[in-house]
Amino acid sequence: MALPVGTQFRYWGIALVVLAVVFWYLGNVLLPFVIGGAIAYFIDPIADRLERWGLSRTAATALITVLGILLFVTVFLLVVPTLITQTTELIQIAPQIFRDARDFLTERYPDLLEPDSTLRNALATVDETLKNAATTIAGAALGSAMSFVNMLMLVVIVPVVSVYLLLDWDRMIANIDELLPRDHAPVVRQLASEIDRTLSSFVRGMGTVCLILGIYYAGALMLVGLQFGLVVGFVAGMVTFIPYLGALIGGVLAIGLALFQFWGEWTQVGLVAGIFIVGQVVEGNFLTPRLVGNSVGLHPVWLLLALSVFGALFGFVGLLIAVPVTAALGVLARFGVRQYLQSKLYTGLSGPDVD
Repeated sequence: MALPVGTQFRYWGIALVVLAVVFWYLGNVLLPFVIGGAIAYFIDPIADRLERWGLSRTAATALITVLGILLFVTVFLLVVPTLITQTTELIQIAPQIFRDARDFLTERYPDLLEPDSTLRNALATVDETLKNAATTIAGAALGSAMSFVNMLMLVVIVPVVSVYLLLDWDRMIANIDELLPRDHAPVVRQLASEIDRTLSSFVRGMGTVCLILGIYYAGALMLVGLQFGLVVGFVAGMVTFIPYLGALIGGVLAIGLALFQFWGEWTQVGLVAGIFIVGQVVEGNFLTPRLVGNSVGLHPVWLLLALSVFGALFGFVGLLIAVPVTAALGVLARFGVRQYLQSKLYTGLSGPDVD
């Protein structure tokens, strides 16, 4: 006989609270494992396909691992040093860019920046903030991201976790399936299948879109000679999963830098703007419809809310799990709506009998 609904709700509620508390206190410790699990989930279909082609799970995992190491070493040697250098230079030059923009406005529109005007005071405050924060931001970022312990965890633990999880992925899924409550196993399997399809459509599809656009933006901007093209392309590609935000942030940043670097050379500025226009046309009409589809069910507003909430609660780990958790909650919410529409609460006592 199944447990009463109230008792089941209490047990599962306690489990969710415990899980949230664990993420709250152990977020930094769990970071490599969360990243490793995400990588294993992302490339599991590749391993499954290699198995269908005749390789064993061990051989498929070994092949993917070797190719992954080669790709990581290549990217680390060719891209990462330039990315770090450009990011550091951009942080250092940001106050100067702001001051030049302020001086330009002062010369062209002196009425807007009178000595006691609100706009002038606001710009002076921003200038002082950038000046004081540039060194602090750079030092804090390098100190937190490049410390030996963090780098050791990310460079060593993440690949090891990914390999082990990828090797045992199918076995782990089968073991989890055996632990499902028997009364609810069919429903849980159905919901898990819907969540997997949603995550596959969004995470894998949108991850591929972000990678393609990031490479395109970075390569095209560097080709036209933009000084910080690699950083701008990297940023634009990273936030492309939020519709329009990637192009907006990247476009504003790139065009602003282009105006600072190519002032008077309007052809160059137009090329930079054209790069983002072409990127948006290709992304909206070809990449996203083909790789992501229209059935993901994640509205941009929900994505922004999820990133804000989970980031505030769990830090960087929260940002990593925000999208998967939101996708899962979306599936559960749609399931709840379907159940509600079939219930007496919605139809009333005479609803099902009405012709």
